[in-house]
Amino acid sequence: MAHVRIYKPAKTAMQSGRAKTKKWVLDFEPSARRQIEPLMGWTSSPDTRQQLRLSFETKEEAVAYAEKHGLTYRVFEPHSAKAPAKSYADNFKFGRKTLWTH
Repeated sequence: MAHVRIYKPAKTAMQSGRAKTKKWVLDFEPSARRQIEPLMGWTSSPDTRQQLRLSFETKEEAVAYAEKHGLTYRVFEPHSAKAPAKSYADNFKFGRKTLWTH
């Protein structure tokens, strides 16, 4: 029986927007260890489901898919943003509470 993770991906540090964070993702957990290929040193695995990533609009759709196909699943709820998003222009706005210095 295959094990899957259902989660909403977090924003990466390399992007400023929220692209690819709105949908729920279903990933298969690895069922076999990765092996190092001796000639080139590449890593490989006989489990090709590790490469599969399914996207769903809602968490309920992802859970329904897992149940329909007999997959055991774990749902990871998204964390809320710790600080409100700010723009660079806020450093120079007129009604700023603190003085702007170099």
